[in-house]
Amino acid sequence: MYIIGILFICTVGTLLHFVYEWSGENKLVAIFAAVNESTWEHIKICMTPSILWGLYEFWKYGEQPNYLFAKSMSLLTIIVLIPILFYSYTIFTKKSILFIDVICFYFTVVCSQQVFVYLAQLPALNRTYQFIGYILLFLELAAYFLLTLMPPKNFIFKDPITHKYGIEGHPHEHHH
Repeated sequence: MYIIGILFICTVGTLLHFVYEWSGENKLVAIFAAVNESTWEHIKICMTPSILWGLYEFWKYGEQPNYLFAKSMSLLTIIVLIPILFYSYTIFTKKSILFIDVICFYFTVVCSQQVFVYLAQLPALNRTYQFIGYILLFLELAAYFLLTLMPPKNFIFKDPITHKYGIEGHPHEHHH
């Protein structure tokens, strides 16, 4: 299931780069799909299929005591690794390169799933870890839902093309 999860997340995440446009810029779709080219939106299109796959994993493995901690750390891996990889390579290139962005995205998916599998298969962690998993998962999901609709004025949320944030950062003039 590990490989199927990676393929699902990579495929759906790639499609989510385009779904907002395909939907006619539907605000509900904006919560789940990329609305601009900011780093946050790339984190989000990796998180969306990871959360969906997590629902399947919960159905399959939810009784495992480490499930919530493993899933929360898996999502945290996405939130941390995408910006680290992107900003690390662009220090040298001074610009985004699509091919490298795609590799970074797929690498992040593999790392995220590896974190999940590793932590889920450990012997039962104590309740502190389970509590951390609940809190972290709540914070991650809250951020996931709120930050597109109310993005902070921070470089991670700024579209590099329009220099705007969130839905306002979507380059509407290119699509009408």
